[in-house]
Amino acid sequence: MPRQARIEIPGAIYHVITRGIERKEIFKDEADREEFLKRLAEGLQKTGSRCYGWSVMPNHFHLIIRTGTKSLSELMRRVLTGYAIYFNKKYRRSGYLFQNRYKSILCQEEVYLLELVRYVHLNPVRSGTVKDMEGLDKYKWTGHSVIVGKEKREWQNRGEVLERFGERMREAIMRYRSYVSDGAGMGKREDLTGGGLRRSAGGWMELLKMKRDKEYWRGDERILGDGEFVNAVLKQSEEEMKKEIIYKREGLNLEKVINKVCLMTSVKREDLKRRGRENNISKAKGLISYWGNKELGISRNEIAKVFGISGWAVSKLAGSGERVAAKENLKLLSSHRPIIP
Repeated sequence: MPRQARIEIPGAIYHVITRGIERKEIFKDEADREEFLKRLAEGLQKTGSRCYGWSVMPNHFHLIIRTGTKSLSELMRRVLTGYAIYFNKKYRRSGYLFQNRYKSILCQEEVYLLELVRYVHLNPVRSGTVKDMEGLDKYKWTGHSVIVGKEKREWQNRGEVLERFGERMREAIMRYRSYVSDGAGMGKREDLTGGGLRRSAGGWMELLKMKRDKEYWRGDERILGDGEFVNAVLKQSEEEMKKEIIYKREGLNLEKVINKVCLMTSVKREDLKRRGRENNISKAKGLISYWGNKELGISRNEIAKVFGISGWAVSKLAGSGERVAAKENLKLLSSHRPIIP
């Protein structure tokens, strides 16, 4: 059977699992774990992704990631490739470090996010690495210790987890910890690791064939959610795929986006470096940032060079550009030929 295509949706939540080849150790000491987490932090920053939970064990790791402006594939490529080079050099080995591809499961947020955070953070308890909740609170190699305030990892997004347990920090931490403790007796959950939904489409081409044949389906091992969520995800991911095909066919790049926006807003290219809040120039910068970064995946730093500003400022401009595009119904491409007959 063909290897399944990954489902890549911006802003979606994924449970990522990676194991060492032949289940061998991929972390031999604390320095290895810190090196991996350093690379993860850098990858999150460069791809605009967020991490809600994680667990680093001797021969595998779990991550709970919300994707940002770049795909999950780009984040994992940065982390895994860099770490494998580091590990092989340090231990004078060669060859593959990780077993097959990493597993990524797209998750229905409100139904599964907290369950996944609990499940991933209880990994050391299930393995016997720590004995109880007190040990887990102090165990520095999961995100649990960060959420309860025992460790600091600036790159971990603890706020969005705790806000689901209360408005006051102390109360939210207590409720979160109680929630995790309630799950301490659970064993391995196949439904949370991709084993609960077992239907394979065999890749995007087969999925498109199913659509043409009007065969609708509800299960997919790449997705964790109810039938309605699965079908909605597949529809959205199909639209993302079609859009990507169109953009590639049209040969869209940053220069073409700039030219289109300058013509649309009557702004000269050289005016894009002007400071100030002139309406047309601000509008042009916003649309270029939005379409360039969010739609085409061009880095904020590359766009920043055009305006002579910081990458962080481009992120703010992209938000304003998205609002302008929605309000005025502006599209990067006004029309296109359909992909599916």
